[in-house]
Amino acid sequence: MARRVFFSFHYERDVWRASQIRNSWVTKPDRESAGFWDAASWEEVKKKGKEAVERWIDKQLEGTSVTALLIGSETNDREYVDYEIKGSHEKRNGMIGIYIHNMKNSNGGTDNKGINPFERWHFTQNGHKIYFSEIYKTYDWIYDNGYDNLGDWVEQTAKKVSK
Repeated sequence: MARRVFFSFHYERDVWRASQIRNSWVTKPDRESAGFWDAASWEEVKKKGKEAVERWIDKQLEGTSVTALLIGSETNDREYVDYEIKGSHEKRNGMIGIYIHNMKNSNGGTDNKGINPFERWHFTQNGHKIYFSEIYKTYDWIYDNGYDNLGDWVEQTAKKVSK
Protein backbone atom coordinates (compact mmCIF):
# COMPACT_ATOMS: atom_id res chain seq x y z
CA MET A 1 0.00 0.00 0.00
CA ALA A 2 1.43 3.39 -0.96
CA ARG A 3 1.76 5.93 1.84
CA ARG A 4 1.54 9.67 1.62
CA VAL A 5 4.86 11.18 2.64
CA PHE A 6 5.80 14.71 3.60
CA PHE A 7 9.39 15.50 2.59
CA SER A 8 11.17 18.05 4.76
CA PHE A 9 14.45 19.55 3.50
CA HIS A 10 16.46 22.75 3.05
CA TYR A 11 14.93 24.12 -0.14
CA GLU A 12 17.64 26.42 -1.46
CA ARG A 13 20.56 24.11 -0.77
CA ASP A 14 19.07 20.65 -1.32
CA VAL A 15 16.22 20.99 -3.82
CA TRP A 16 18.21 19.11 -6.50
CA ARG A 17 18.89 16.16 -4.23
CA ALA A 18 15.35 16.23 -2.80
CA SER A 19 13.87 16.19 -6.29
CA GLN A 20 15.81 13.04 -7.13
CA ILE A 21 14.31 11.32 -4.09
CA ARG A 22 10.82 12.73 -4.53
CA ASN A 23 10.78 11.62 -8.16
CA SER A 24 12.42 8.23 -7.69
CA TRP A 25 9.02 6.59 -8.14
CA VAL A 26 8.84 7.61 -11.84
CA THR A 27 11.18 4.80 -12.87
CA LYS A 28 9.06 2.27 -11.01
CA PRO A 29 6.06 0.64 -12.72
CA ASP A 30 3.71 2.92 -10.75
CA ARG A 31 3.49 4.89 -7.50
CA GLU A 32 2.21 1.82 -5.70
CA SER A 33 5.44 -0.02 -6.58
CA ALA A 34 7.48 2.90 -5.30
CA GLY A 35 5.78 2.54 -1.92
CA PHE A 36 5.03 6.18 -1.18
CA TRP A 37 3.11 9.23 -2.31
CA ASP A 38 4.66 12.65 -2.19
CA ALA A 39 2.21 15.11 -0.65
CA ALA A 40 4.19 18.31 -1.15
CA SER A 41 4.07 20.96 -3.88
CA TRP A 42 6.67 23.25 -2.42
CA GLU A 43 7.07 25.34 -5.58
CA GLU A 44 3.83 27.19 -4.87
CA VAL A 45 4.86 28.69 -1.54
CA LYS A 46 8.18 30.43 -1.40
CA LYS A 47 8.21 33.97 -0.15
CA LYS A 48 4.71 34.55 1.20
CA GLY A 49 5.75 35.12 4.79
CA LYS A 50 6.05 32.96 7.87
CA GLU A 51 2.33 32.49 8.54
CA ALA A 52 1.64 31.52 4.93
CA VAL A 53 4.50 29.04 4.93
CA GLU A 54 3.32 27.49 8.20
CA ARG A 55 -0.25 27.20 6.85
CA TRP A 56 1.19 25.55 3.73
CA ILE A 57 3.21 23.09 5.84
CA ASP A 58 0.10 22.25 7.89
CA LYS A 59 -1.89 21.66 4.70
CA GLN A 60 0.85 19.47 3.20
CA LEU A 61 1.01 17.35 6.35
CA GLU A 62 -2.72 16.56 6.07
CA GLY A 63 -3.30 13.00 4.93
CA THR A 64 0.33 11.97 5.39
CA SER A 65 1.42 9.11 7.59
CA VAL A 66 5.19 9.55 7.39
CA THR A 67 7.56 12.51 7.35
CA ALA A 68 10.90 11.96 5.64
CA LEU A 69 13.49 14.44 6.86
CA LEU A 70 16.13 14.76 4.14
CA ILE A 71 19.27 15.65 6.08
CA GLY A 72 21.73 17.76 4.16
CA SER A 73 24.64 19.85 5.30
CA GLU A 74 22.47 22.71 6.63
CA THR A 75 19.10 21.06 7.30
CA ASN A 76 19.55 21.40 11.05
CA ASP A 77 19.70 25.20 10.60
CA ARG A 78 16.67 25.39 8.28
CA GLU A 79 14.14 27.94 9.47
CA TYR A 80 11.08 25.69 9.22
CA VAL A 81 12.51 22.25 10.01
CA ASP A 82 11.56 22.56 13.67
CA TYR A 83 8.02 23.51 12.70
CA GLU A 84 7.77 20.48 10.41
CA ILE A 85 9.15 18.08 13.02
CA LYS A 86 6.84 19.51 15.69
CA GLY A 87 3.81 19.29 13.39
CA SER A 88 4.68 15.75 12.34
CA HIS A 89 5.10 14.67 15.94
CA GLU A 90 1.82 16.29 17.00
CA LYS A 91 -0.13 14.51 14.25
CA ARG A 92 1.68 11.29 15.15
CA ASN A 93 3.36 10.81 11.79
CA GLY A 94 6.11 8.27 11.69
CA MET A 95 9.40 9.96 10.90
CA ILE A 96 12.61 8.88 9.21
CA GLY A 97 15.80 10.75 8.55
CA ILE A 98 17.65 10.27 5.28
CA TYR A 99 21.17 11.65 4.88
CA ILE A 100 21.53 13.10 1.39
CA HIS A 101 25.01 14.63 1.52
CA ASN A 102 26.53 11.77 -0.53
CA MET A 103 24.15 12.42 -3.43
CA LYS A 104 25.47 14.55 -6.25
CA ASN A 105 24.02 18.00 -6.78
CA SER A 106 23.37 19.65 -10.16
CA ASN A 107 27.11 20.38 -10.49
CA GLY A 108 28.09 16.79 -9.73
CA GLY A 109 29.41 17.55 -6.25
CA THR A 110 28.61 15.98 -2.89
CA ASP A 111 28.39 17.84 0.42
CA ASN A 112 29.38 17.64 4.07
CA LYS A 113 27.32 15.47 6.40
CA GLY A 114 24.81 17.53 8.36
CA ILE A 115 23.70 17.27 11.97
CA ASN A 116 20.66 15.08 12.55
CA PRO A 117 17.87 17.41 13.80
CA PHE A 118 16.29 14.46 15.66
CA GLU A 119 19.21 14.72 18.12
CA ARG A 120 17.80 18.03 19.44
CA TRP A 121 14.18 16.95 19.83
CA HIS A 122 12.88 14.99 22.80
CA PHE A 123 9.87 14.32 24.95
CA THR A 124 9.71 13.31 28.59
CA GLN A 125 8.29 9.96 29.62
CA ASN A 126 8.29 8.77 33.23
CA GLY A 127 10.75 11.54 34.09
CA HIS A 128 13.26 10.56 31.38
CA LYS A 129 14.13 12.44 28.21
CA ILE A 130 13.66 10.35 25.11
CA TYR A 131 15.34 11.86 22.08
CA PHE A 132 13.74 11.52 18.68
CA SER A 133 17.06 10.13 17.41
CA GLU A 134 16.48 7.14 19.70
CA ILE A 135 13.10 6.29 18.17
CA TYR A 136 13.28 7.48 14.56
CA LYS A 137 15.65 5.66 12.24
CA THR A 138 18.05 7.40 9.92
CA TYR A 139 19.46 6.09 6.65
CA ASP A 140 21.94 7.21 4.04
CA TRP A 141 20.35 7.49 0.58
CA ILE A 142 23.50 6.27 -1.19
CA TYR A 143 25.00 3.74 1.23
CA ASP A 144 21.65 2.25 2.30
CA ASN A 145 20.36 2.10 -1.30
CA GLY A 146 17.47 4.50 -0.85
CA TYR A 147 16.31 4.13 -4.44
CA ASP A 148 15.38 0.50 -3.83
CA ASN A 149 14.54 0.79 -0.13
CA LEU A 150 12.59 4.03 0.39
CA GLY A 151 9.22 2.33 0.01
CA ASP A 152 10.17 -0.27 2.62
CA TRP A 153 11.50 2.38 5.02
CA VAL A 154 8.27 4.34 4.70
CA GLU A 155 6.08 1.25 5.16
CA GLN A 156 8.03 0.05 8.23
CA THR A 157 7.80 3.52 9.76
CA ALA A 158 4.07 3.84 9.10
CA LYS A 159 3.35 0.40 10.57
CA LYS A 160 5.40 1.18 13.66
CA VAL A 161 3.29 4.23 14.55
CA SER A 162 -0.03 2.60 13.68
CA LYS A 163 0.42 0.01 16.45
